[in-house]
Amino acid sequence: MHKLLQLAGKLLGRGKLSILIYHQVLAEPDPMRPSEPTAAVFDWQMRLLRDYFTPLSLDDALHHLQHDTLPANAVCVTFDDGYLNNLTVAQPILAKYGIPATVYIATGFSHGNNMWNDRVIHLFADKNRQQLSLQGQKVELADWPQRRELTQQWLMKLKYLPIKPRLTEVDKLYQENEAAEQAPLMMNPAQIKQLAASGICIGAHTINHPILKVLPATEQQFEIIQSKQQLEQWAEQPVKHFAYPNGVFGRDFDDTAVDIVQKAGFDSAVTTDWGISTSHNSVFKLKRFTPWDKVSLKFHLRLIKQHF
Repeated sequence: MHKLLQLAGKLLGRGKLSILIYHQVLAEPDPMRPSEPTAAVFDWQMRLLRDYFTPLSLDDALHHLQHDTLPANAVCVTFDDGYLNNLTVAQPILAKYGIPATVYIATGFSHGNNMWNDRVIHLFADKNRQQLSLQGQKVELADWPQRRELTQQWLMKLKYLPIKPRLTEVDKLYQENEAAEQAPLMMNPAQIKQLAASGICIGAHTINHPILKVLPATEQQFEIIQSKQQLEQWAEQPVKHFAYPNGVFGRDFDDTAVDIVQKAGFDSAVTTDWGISTSHNSVFKLKRFTPWDKVSLKFHLRLIKQHF
C-alpha cells in the first residue's frame, strides 16, 4: 500500500512542497501532550519519509521552488520553539535516517525559564494537586481529559494578551497556587550551538513568542530582528529562516510582520496555514501542517491527501 501511495505522490505531488510542523519529540508519552510523538513514533515517521518521500533541507526546497524543479514527494521537517528534546531525542533519529530539519527557536526561553504555555500546562499536570485556584475560583482537577480541557480553556484565555500582561497572569496563577516551576524544557545557547553543529538548520521564532499582530510595529521589529541576531551569535552561523508564532495569517500576523521579515534579511518564513506550497506561494508565507497520525498508513495517506 505504501508503494501505491508513493506512486500517487509522484503523480500528484510534482511542484508541491509539504512542510511538516513538530514541536517536541518525547522520550516517553505525556498524558497532557497526547499529540506529541514519542521517540518510537517519530522513528517510524522519519523512516517512512526516507523510504517513500524526498526529504529536503529548507534551503534546497527554496532553490527548487524558485527554479520550478521541485521533485515529487518533496518534504521538509521543521520544529517550533526550541525544546531540548529536539537535540536529545529528535536529532539522533533525524541523523539515523539522513533527514534534514529546521528548528525555529524563541530565544527568550533559552536561559532557564519555560514558555508561558508550558508553565500553564505544568500547573494542571501536577498529579499531586486535586484542586487549583484560578483567579480566586476553586476548580477541581479530575482525570487527564478533564485536565487537558481546562488547560486548553486557559491557554486560549491568555494566548492573545500582549507579552507582559500574559506573563503577569501566569505569574499570578503560580503565586495563587504556591506552585513550583518545572525544570527547564528549552535549549540553552550552548545546546543550540551543539544542534547547529550537528547539521540542523537554526531558524528564528521571535524572542517571547508573542502574537505579532497585537504588537505595535516597533515591537514586532524588535522581536523579529533581535531573535535573529541572538541566534546568529549563539549558533555562529547565518540565520536565514523565520517562523511566525502561532502562525495563521490575518489572525496571528499580517503584512506588517511579513514586511519586517523581508527587510530583516531572511530568505523565507513559514506559517501554520494548513496545506502545501508551490512556486506560486510567497516564500515569506510558506504553508505547513502537522501529521498527527500514530499509524503509518494513515500518516502516509494524510501526506498524500495534501496534494489534492
